[in-house]
Amino acid sequence: MIDLHYAPTPNGWKISILLEELGLPYTVVPIDIRAGEQFTPEFLAISPNNRIPAIVDRAPADDGEPISVFETGAILIYLAEKTGRFQPVDVRGRTGVLQWLMWQMAGLGPMLGQHGHFRLYAPEKIPYAIDRYQREATRLYGVLDAQLGKTGRFVAGNEYTIADIACFPWTMTHKAQGFTLDDYPNVKRWYAEVRERPQVQAGLAVGKFVKEPFSDEAKRIMFGASRVVTE
Repeated sequence: MIDLHYAPTPNGWKISILLEELGLPYTVVPIDIRAGEQFTPEFLAISPNNRIPAIVDRAPADDGEPISVFETGAILIYLAEKTGRFQPVDVRGRTGVLQWLMWQMAGLGPMLGQHGHFRLYAPEKIPYAIDRYQREATRLYGVLDAQLGKTGRFVAGNEYTIADIACFPWTMTHKAQGFTLDDYPNVKRWYAEVRERPQVQAGLAVGKFVKEPFSDEAKRIMFGASRVVTE
């Protein structure tokens, strides 16, 4: 029913986790982002921003032609609306989930992504960049910790939603990025609860086909030094 064009990254895990949570049948279409497959015409036809993941729903609700969706926030909303799960239907609940989903899309993901890049992968260690993104990542962890302290359980309230599924994979990078969840007790409690979910573990297991080392050529392709297009 669903083709998942995918690589095992925090953004990819968002969608594999939700598909496992929903129990929807799906087929993984591996996209080797280290080799530049995200720039092929076939992939760009469904994901014009040349980023994974993307989906193709071959059995959409309107019984029409397959629908392709790119951008993880859009995919999460699409699948939640398709199934009526992991997103409240009342206006207050839905607004709460969507605003925290947008917070992740605009803040937590991009800022942790930039911090991880400059701290772990950049060929030149630029202290200003590392400090700037570390401070912003620290601030965002604090925002998430404060929110979880208010709700008492999950990101947007007492129910597990696509807001949690969006935020969780990026918090998985905390050790590699030099953060400790001991500094954020509410995040630490939430993180442990979400990670114990069998469907989350199944979603994280998707894509273990990628075992190649992170070569200099892969970094050159992924980090935009040039575009590689396969005709």
